[in-house]
Order: sequence, then structure tokens, then C-alpha cells
Amino acid sequence: MAGEEIVQISDSSFESEVLGSDVPVLVDFWAPWCGPCRILAPLVEEIATSYAGRLKVAKVNVDDNQETAIRYGIRSIPTLIVFKDGKALDQLIGAVPKSEIEKLVSKAF
Repeated sequence: MAGEEIVQISDSSFESEVLGSDVPVLVDFWAPWCGPCRILAPLVEEIATSYAGRLKVAKVNVDDNQETAIRYGIRSIPTLIVFKDGKALDQLIGAVPKSEIEKLVSKAF
């Protein structure tokens, strides 16, 4: 099944799943109504597959998890943030090419 490498994160699970992760985490802040989010989704799935075992990929629905979105200053979606050792390293905003996502992810290795 596509997307099985992707973890759905909520406000309550963010700390343990992302900040407490022993591997770097790419978090996709999105919403179901967001067109650019739907464009980005297959690229995020490809990253999840190609980095399986070395990178956790997570999605946060900003409509359902506003506390986390506010904490990280998410003002437009999609926003991708890469976390390592509980800290946000860098982010991308908007529908970007896969090469840009790979560059973002490489900062965690």
C-alpha cells in the first residue's frame, strides 16, 4: 500500500513521534482542501520509500492539529520541516520539486 511509511501525527503524538525520534523526521504540514498539498503528497511518499529505515516521514493535518501548527509558525501550507534530535533544522514552503525536498532531508544526515 502506498504511503505506509508515512505516520499521521496529532498534537498529542507530535512530541513522542517527532521530537523523541531516534532518526531524523520530515514533517509535512498539510490540509485536505489544499491543492498544492495534494501535488506534493506523491513526492513525500517517494521520499518516505527511498529513505525507509533512515528517515521517519510524518504528516500533520493543520486543521485538526492547530496547536502544533501554531507552535512551528505554520502560516501557509504545504510546509515541510526536517527535525533531528528534537530540533527543527530547516523548512520548505509550497509545492516544490523532489530535488528540493531531497536537499532539505540531506541536512539531517
